[in-house]
Amino acid sequence: MQVAILTFDGFNELDSFVAAAILNRLRSHGWTAHITAPTETATSLNGVTVHRQRPLEFVEEADAVLIGSGVRTREIAADAAMLARLRLDPTRQLIAAQCSGTLLLAKLGLIGDLPACTDLTTKPWVVEAGVTVIDAPFAAHGNIATAGGCLAAPYLAAWMIARGGSSDLARQALHYVAPVGEKRRFVDHALSVIDAAT
Repeated sequence: MQVAILTFDGFNELDSFVAAAILNRLRSHGWTAHITAPTETATSLNGVTVHRQRPLEFVEEADAVLIGSGVRTREIAADAAMLARLRLDPTRQLIAAQCSGTLLLAKLGLIGDLPACTDLTTKPWVVEAGVTVIDAPFAAHGNIATAGGCLAAPYLAAWMIARGGSSDLARQALHYVAPVGEKRRFVDHALSVIDAAT
């Protein structure tokens, strides 16, 4: 599975890096997550600059796409030319969004009237876009998933792995990153959140 971690200037490091790290734990199983951006470099909301691993057009060929959040998401959501470049296909791709990334899914028409999750700051904009926002960390409908809160990244990564691979693979990946002494509880909780929402 080739995964595009869609990352724009002003991105939230937790969204992009945590999900990418969890997904890349499965390289030996054929999974690779790539920081994917429209520009050669992207600078985070805290000033961390990274070089993209794939250009924006990679979202079209990726098996899965995860859209993280950032301080410029509202601006991007209003950019018709940029949205036109985001050619996503939920019939063949797993598509996930975290926090303000949900606004991009809404603007792309990929959520419709399905309930979705986002962060508290973005909620009014997502509602304004016609989406029903629920007070939950994670929601999934078919090949589309949304999450709210910076630390919800493991839910999206685990959902993607479980859906594109297996729940056993998701358990392995989460177990590796879970806090020592809390591994079983952390993994069981994360998977229960995913199971309850799908």
